[in-house]
Amino acid sequence: MNSILKKIFQAILVFCLLCTTSVIAQNTIGVNARLLPEEDAIEITQSITYKNTTQDTLTTIYLNDWAHSFSSKETPLAVRFAEDFEKKFHLAKDEERGFTAIKSIYDGTSYLQYKRLDKAQDIIEVPLKTPLLPKASYNLKLTYKVKLPYTRFTNYGVTKTKDYNLRYWYITPAIYDGEWQYYSNKNLVDRYYPNSDIQITFSFPKEYEIITDFETRIENTSYNTKEKIAILNGKDRINPRVYLTKNPNFEKIETDFLTLNSNIDDRMVGDPIRALIVDRIAGFMKENLGEYPHKTLLVTQLDYKENQVYGLNQLPNFIRPFPDGFQYEIKLVKTIINKYVDNTLLVNPRMDRWIIDGIKVHLMQRYIDTFYPDLKVVGSLDKYWLVRQFYLSKLEFNDQYNLLYMNIARLNLDQPLSKPYDSLIKYNVQIANAYKSGAGLRYLGDFLEDDVVNNTIKEFYTNYNLKQGVSPKDFENLIRKNTSKDVDWFFNEYVTTRRKLDFKIKNSKREGDSLVVTIKNKRDNPAPISVYGLKDGEVVSKTWVENIEKTKSIALPADSIDRVVLNYDEIIPEYNLRDSYHNPKGFLGLNKPIQLKFLQDFENPSKNQAFIIPTAEFNIYDGLSPGLKLYNNTILRKNFRYKFEPQFGLRSKAIIGKASLSYTHFLEDSKLFSVRYGVSGNRSSFGPDLFFERFVPFLNFSFKPRDFRANRGSNLSTRFVRVQRDEDFRQESQDPDYSVFNLRFSHFDRAIINTVSYNADLQVAKDFTKLSATFFYRHLYLNNRQLNLRFYAGTFLRNRTRDSGDFFSFALDRPTDYLFDFNYYGRSEDSGIFSQQFIFAEGGFKSRLQPAFANEWITTINASTTLWKYIYAYGDVGLVKNRAQTLEPVYDSGIQVSLLDDYFEIFLPVYSNLGWEIAQPNYDQKIRFIVSLDIDTLIRLFQRRWY
Repeated sequence: MNSILKKIFQAILVFCLLCTTSVIAQNTIGVNARLLPEEDAIEITQSITYKNTTQDTLTTIYLNDWAHSFSSKETPLAVRFAEDFEKKFHLAKDEERGFTAIKSIYDGTSYLQYKRLDKAQDIIEVPLKTPLLPKASYNLKLTYKVKLPYTRFTNYGVTKTKDYNLRYWYITPAIYDGEWQYYSNKNLVDRYYPNSDIQITFSFPKEYEIITDFETRIENTSYNTKEKIAILNGKDRINPRVYLTKNPNFEKIETDFLTLNSNIDDRMVGDPIRALIVDRIAGFMKENLGEYPHKTLLVTQLDYKENQVYGLNQLPNFIRPFPDGFQYEIKLVKTIINKYVDNTLLVNPRMDRWIIDGIKVHLMQRYIDTFYPDLKVVGSLDKYWLVRQFYLSKLEFNDQYNLLYMNIARLNLDQPLSKPYDSLIKYNVQIANAYKSGAGLRYLGDFLEDDVVNNTIKEFYTNYNLKQGVSPKDFENLIRKNTSKDVDWFFNEYVTTRRKLDFKIKNSKREGDSLVVTIKNKRDNPAPISVYGLKDGEVVSKTWVENIEKTKSIALPADSIDRVVLNYDEIIPEYNLRDSYHNPKGFLGLNKPIQLKFLQDFENPSKNQAFIIPTAEFNIYDGLSPGLKLYNNTILRKNFRYKFEPQFGLRSKAIIGKASLSYTHFLEDSKLFSVRYGVSGNRSSFGPDLFFERFVPFLNFSFKPRDFRANRGSNLSTRFVRVQRDEDFRQESQDPDYSVFNLRFSHFDRAIINTVSYNADLQVAKDFTKLSATFFYRHLYLNNRQLNLRFYAGTFLRNRTRDSGDFFSFALDRPTDYLFDFNYYGRSEDSGIFSQQFIFAEGGFKSRLQPAFANEWITTINASTTLWKYIYAYGDVGLVKNRAQTLEPVYDSGIQVSLLDDYFEIFLPVYSNLGWEIAQPNYDQKIRFIVSLDIDTLIRLFQRRWY
């Protein structure tokens, strides 16, 4: 009986919706939904009325079914997770992922055929029985069930406590504006569909409460006595979110401008203060953007997690360097700005995201300027003497936007603002592009003056909020209307290219009572630059200089200034500020004082900085080796870098250390990504009372595809390694000094599913020439089993070192490392714990077998596969050939425990040429290990997720 009543109810609802939607609104969506908690699913009957606003006749329509993007490990969403090195989706069980099961699509007269696109499984193609004429509407009725995913993938779906966070949970029409604007879900919060009048009738168990920003009416009468019905209505809406929870923690705060519904909380901020903060934010938005067109604005902790404020405001609660309530306020203001703009400016969020992101950041900066004009990025921590010694303490809170964008620009991984959102690397998605856009609008506003940008943003909002089809071109047209200045540099260069802004003061000379200053444009960028004249540290003049093709000279009053500075207020996101200071009376051309600081700091453009930090390294011959490192690299990477690191070996009682100088040229929009050259050297012990010195000039070429999301690249490196060693009387026949020319090509293609890398290495010395190659492949199967395969082959093209031992021979399990590339803790040890250190190079065997070296050629295959989580079974096979000896086949096998790849691993031999090693005496001496104390290894593990 309940089933019959349910069907009758659904039929009446859909009939009413179909009859009224074409009359009431241009685009209408009616959803009748019922939550099935026992299945973590929603049954849906839906109507869609969509108007063809173009002059084209449509024979096919497309629907967004983003709930189905979780359906397999091969959807664009799954691929996106893999590209970002996030394993959680790939390792998930089938029941943890979601899908959509469509029962029918009906056009009022007949059931329609449909199909999912091959490479976009969450897009549905529906051929129409009758063509849709211009200005006409179509009506569809859909019946389907949505299985909800677990929230651990995107924070939306079913939670561990059986609450439901719903986003993209029902089907929507795609937009047609001359072309179909559809694309797959890639967890970028950017579904694009026409704003519509939406009515949702939602049935769910009575123990749940429903949270939304729609007008909501609850009816406790239902054909099922254990359920209640919520009727939700929204006009001109997109992407409604619904939260079904048994223990709601949302609060509504009424203001004169809107009602805020939020669960962003801070227990240390009382109710009255929260109300005042919300009222201030709402008033700010009304004044600086415009009136919010809906009654209620919903902002959640999940919204904030998707777009956080990166900085010291994320410190734990017991560290509060900011004014009372500020950390709560800054979270709230950022989230309110985001949802306020997203819900009203209906820009295509995948193709034209930069303009709405720029407006958001610009509003954030204005808010800080208005209410916290003197706030530093470190807050009140600058009251401490130690903190004040860092340039970081001098930075304004709003300076962080330029700095975080410049972090990626200095790595040459920045991307154009106009680039589609799904083609950006993770760091640029979450931080850099939005910050560059906001910094650009601030720069444009400073150049245009007279509040042109602020007023244009308000005009843009007033003219286009809730209007479909708005684009950055509309904003550009308003800017051009509101100013007579040339803004081509902004819209045609800053937005659409990667070309950096970089100016310097080339020279100056006095001519009469004028100081003629010549400015050089280092990047051939048409952008303007601000020139400041300073007298006794105070600004006395500011001049904008435009259209600098290569160099341009301007005249300033010589007697009223004692220093000239470009971009003194650092509003312009300039690549290099260090050559922007000029002292007309500088001694020997020295424009800035030298500053030596303890510990690394941010870059201070008014000083020539050098840093000193304590260091320590360890090997068993030198013991613990404390020292000091003198270097010039700041937190933002520099192209020219030097490092001098003297150390003292507490055991060897000797001075050791290392030093390097290098310069990196980055190339934009070229497959040749960078060219790096320099010299390095080091001195250390390689045995008891035995020292080596190494000197290495090098030249490296790095290649990277123009698609930065492709985690692949190539490197061509050449170097000349000169080694001088103390003579070891245990190797009397061997010359302790030698030189090796090394040419190496390597290629990598890394991903969660498949990783491929290979390299070829040529070494030429006086007494030998050798060639080797390595190929590595890793695959993660759909059943979550991992397979690793490595192939290595090496041969001598000539070898006159056979009579002097195996120092230059290929090694089966423990390379001699005559180039001193590896971080051995006891490189000359042949017994004891340090002799068991494993370096995965050359033969790659874990068992110690004979012959241990090859003076003619060697080839090996190393394999491992998952047994359980971080435990692997490994096996190695190979052939070793020595001059005047028979070919030796070798093999070993065992268990590998990999707690952290390349950082901490243990190898337990089981069976090899030696037999059952696990049953042999002194088994503990057969165990091999990898322990890396190199912090760079951990940094690389972090960087691959962001860059």
